[in-house]
Amino acid sequence: MQALGNDFILIDCMRDQVPIHSELIRILCDRRKGIGADQLLVLVPSEKADWRMKVFNADGGEVEMCGNGIRCLARYLVSRGFASGDEQKIETLAGVIRPRVEGDQVTVDMGCPMLEGKEIPVRLSGRVIDREVTVGGGRQRITCVSMGNPHCVIYVDDLERCPVRDMGPRIETDPLFPQRVNVEFVKVISPSLISMRVWERGAGETMACGTGACAATVASCLNGKTQRDVTVRLPGGELRVRWADDDHVFMSGSADEVFSGEIEVERR
Repeated sequence: MQALGNDFILIDCMRDQVPIHSELIRILCDRRKGIGADQLLVLVPSEKADWRMKVFNADGGEVEMCGNGIRCLARYLVSRGFASGDEQKIETLAGVIRPRVEGDQVTVDMGCPMLEGKEIPVRLSGRVIDREVTVGGGRQRITCVSMGNPHCVIYVDDLERCPVRDMGPRIETDPLFPQRVNVEFVKVISPSLISMRVWERGAGETMACGTGACAATVASCLNGKTQRDVTVRLPGGELRVRWADDDHVFMSGSADEVFSGEIEVERR
């Protein structure tokens, strides 16, 4: 499945369990030797919600949440007749997330952003908003937000020439971030439009990142750069993000199934 070019392998384990391990994930996500994907999603039963989504990066590591991924999972559940277009309750490591399928769009209540440094986590005290720090081998002004997973937002003037693939991995793995971090490079176009490139933790530069778009919107509001209702333009397309007055962040965008099939893998 794909959402704005952010692509996923989805394995349905509601009835048949598949032993998921890091080597298998890396093989399946390899674009030359496997199926190829940014991340792998696993649908499993939940004791807290209707379903549970497990998310693994292409490097084999499990992560808390994926905004584009959960839109894909919600679309899959409706297309297979497992759910209606009404609000779904999907358990993740970031809590229970509530997507709703509305025509060709999927709107997700992403919950409330976390802003305290220890919650994100980042090794800085208090809220990290437009704070100048040494990170990734240089001085940067950063704003940090958690949408169930950690994000570091940096504003740039020239998004096309921004050295995302050089700066991204150095910031991702900087000791400032004990669980590594997703890095958003953002250019503000207007109070209702931002443009963004993203370096995703464990996946590299991707076409889109749902939680990253939400984090960038929250950061832009906190820095007085935008309104609370923003269109986020990414290499793979656009997302609509609204930071509501009740502190919940809502994200809307497309999600599509590309193909289904079978692959033979060696079991451990």
